[in-house]
Amino acid sequence: MPDVAVDALDRRILAALQEDAHITMEKLAALVGLSPSPCARRVRNLEAVGIIKRYVAVVDQDKVGLPVSVFASIKLERQREDELDRFEKAIARWPEIVECYLMTGQRDYLLRIVVKDLPAYEAFLKRTLTRLDGVASIESSFALSQVKHAQGLPIE
Repeated sequence: MPDVAVDALDRRILAALQEDAHITMEKLAALVGLSPSPCARRVRNLEAVGIIKRYVAVVDQDKVGLPVSVFASIKLERQREDELDRFEKAIARWPEIVECYLMTGQRDYLLRIVVKDLPAYEAFLKRTLTRLDGVASIESSFALSQVKHAQGLPIE
């Protein structure tokens, strides 16, 4: 982890919090072999330096009626910095796009889009993505099933 010294105890804390961010400080401290006060100080430090960005609830995509994941590869007409910035600002507004990566290779961006069904994706595609200035092409791939989706990083 860049610019910040993270020792084995910090790594154990991070691994435990990635598994259950709702864990009490007492349980976390016991799990990593510290008393609650030093453990809480370490957690606050990890938050302060930005290693822990935020705490979130992991929601089941299927159970909230958004079972379809679409991966859209986007090629822009030009890859100038202002064009990239404009694209990134535009797609940041749409909650259907849950992940976006600037890529190397044939395509410029890879998006993960979640929707309730194929007609919803078609509408999103026609009403939003295809209307963005500077988009040369869009290639969509539909996930048949999710084999693995790790929330945590392999930090140990």
